[in-house]
Amino acid sequence: MLLDTTVLNQQRNFFDGHEDIWLFGYGSLIWKADFEYLERRPAYITGWARRFWQGSHDHRGTPEAPGRVATLICAQGALCHGMAYRITPDVLAPLDVREKNGYLREKVPLTFLGERGEAQKSKTQTEGLIYLATEDNPAFLGDAPLEDIAHQIAHAHGPSGSNKAYLLNLAQALRDLCIDDEHVFSLADRMHKR
Repeated sequence: MLLDTTVLNQQRNFFDGHEDIWLFGYGSLIWKADFEYLERRPAYITGWARRFWQGSHDHRGTPEAPGRVATLICAQGALCHGMAYRITPDVLAPLDVREKNGYLREKVPLTFLGERGEAQKSKTQTEGLIYLATEDNPAFLGDAPLEDIAHQIAHAHGPSGSNKAYLLNLAQALRDLCIDDEHVFSLADRMHKR
């Protein structure tokens, strides 16, 4: 159920010796950046889709009644939009604790967006870091009918607040960025009907 990945992540130093690192947020990191950063820019990654398939036993749910939070699944041709933060390496330690329930640091290419959602021409791509929860971690819940996922989210609550608030905050953050995400918005619509 709970896999504390803190120590594993501290060993996954893809950017040793770098003074700064780009971190890509696709879930709560978009709207809840409770860490210091040097710069923040809209960006996207390719080949990944955002899904509410990861269980949350420590933030938006409990071991007895886990919530569901965002992770990424491989999806050929897909774009996952979010927010990129340029951070110093010391910021990773508290993020490792925040993302400890099954998430591992992974390195991905990310593309920055311009003012109007267009890729910037000068430096369109760089290497970045994501926290990814895959199906081989014990907290992974996987796919389910949207109505079942929505029901679980609507009723889960944990130390960081309600799972419903997590989903609705993410949906609003994506709308603010003019990003369309069918999975997130379909779940958010079901929350409004409850």
